[in-house]
Order: sequence, then structure tokens, then C-alpha cells
Amino acid sequence: MRQKSGTHIFNLSAVGISALLLLSACSSDSGNDGSDQPAEDSTALSDSVATAEVTEAAPTAEPDTAIPEADAEPAVEPVIEEAAEQAEPEMLAADAGATLYESNCKVCHDAGLLNAPKYGDQMAWSTRLTKDKETLYMHSAKGFNKMPAQAVNGVTDAQVKAAVDYMLASVS
Repeated sequence: MRQKSGTHIFNLSAVGISALLLLSACSSDSGNDGSDQPAEDSTALSDSVATAEVTEAAPTAEPDTAIPEADAEPAVEPVIEEAAEQAEPEMLAADAGATLYESNCKVCHDAGLLNAPKYGDQMAWSTRLTKDKETLYMHSAKGFNKMPAQAVNGVTDAQVKAAVDYMLASVS
């Protein structure tokens, strides 16, 4: 009887620890206070403040010498090429959305943790489907209410968008 009681306590402890780990994986550490505003990146905010302070502290003087037109033209071309490279969308594998869903999103969206809409449940997704897709992409990438930001730790916005499209396809 003692061995059975010890096994029962061990099983309850394992289930409790598993539940805590699962909840901590889906919790938001972004400091979101529950408001309807998306979580902000505090490092981006502090960087922009630091940049603004540096810009105000050191005004730049315009040079008195004129730059010949021939020299100015090559400097413009690389900037245009860089902008064209950045404008091209990231090429993802056909199953990129499913892969990200299986590795990151499934933990909460399969069980409906933290009021996450369950995968494939049209009723649970109905309120989110009233918003446009861009809003869903932004909330998924940057975080919203209890939804933690997903475009972190090497996950790109394009991958998050693919995962959102994958989940929306299940209820469309």
C-alpha cells in the first residue's frame, strides 16, 4: 500500500510540474498589462530615445564644398539596390506555417490555453476573423493581451504570417 501511495504522489507531482511548465511557455513576459495595445519592444524604444538625444546634442554642419555630379551618382545606386533587396519577400518553404505551428503555436492553440482559439474551431476564431489579416499578423508577431510575441528568437515576421495563414486556413 505504501508503494502505491508513493507512486500516486509522484504522478501528481509530475502532472503539476508539467502544467506549470506549459503555462509558463504560453505566458507573456512582455509587461503587457492586459490592455488592448500591442506589446512594445522596450529596446527599440530606448534605442530611439538614445538616437534622438545624440541627434540633438550634435548638430551637423553642411559642407561648403560642392560634390561633383559624377561622384554623387554611384552613391545613390547602392542605396536603391539595397532597398530593392529588402523589398523582396522572404522565400519560405510550402510547409513553413505548419512547421512553426507545430513547434511554437500548438502548445496553446491545441488546448485553448489562456483563451487561445483552438486550431480548427470556427466558433473560437469567429471574433478574430472579424479583424483584417494585417491586424492578426501584427498581434501574432508583436504580441497582444495574453498572446506572447512570436517574431522573436530567430522567427521572422514572414514565418509568423505563414503560421497565421495556416491556422486561418483550418477555419475558412
